[in-house]
Amino acid sequence: METISIQLPDDVSARLQKLVLTAGHTKDFYILEAIQEHLDDLEDLHIAEQRLADVRAGRSKTHTLEEVERSLGLAD
Repeated sequence: METISIQLPDDVSARLQKLVLTAGHTKDFYILEAIQEHLDDLEDLHIAEQRLADVRAGRSKTHTLEEVERSLGLAD
């Protein structure tokens, strides 16, 4: 496992310390949770931006809900 050293602003450090004292996990636990959650969001955003670029460039096609329902035999 890689070790990374960061400097936290005083207000962030105080909030983190308060959470540690009240919720019972370690600073490492909460920092890792925050990084993982934010990475998930950033990865999703990156994929969405790539898909949008593909649609705008004509490399990918979109389908309406009605088209999808028809192709799956779900149309009324």
